[in-house]
Amino acid sequence: MKPFELREFSTDELKQKLHDLREELMSIRFKQQAETPKPSDIKKLKREIARVKTIMREKEIIGDRK
Repeated sequence: MKPFELREFSTDELKQKLHDLREELMSIRFKQQAETPKPSDIKKLKREIARVKTIMREKEIIGDRK
């Protein structure tokens, strides 16, 4: 998801998205040993989590200024 799309979400929606992404990352990490996850999938999820956290922080800073 692109950052401009995430900026349209409310804080609660961003928190839910972050929770869902973290759960997905955990499920990928703990899959059966026979089914090794792709490193690129883990990398993509980590970047998406970082994007969501960045947008949440931006909203927090903007909210403090008002």
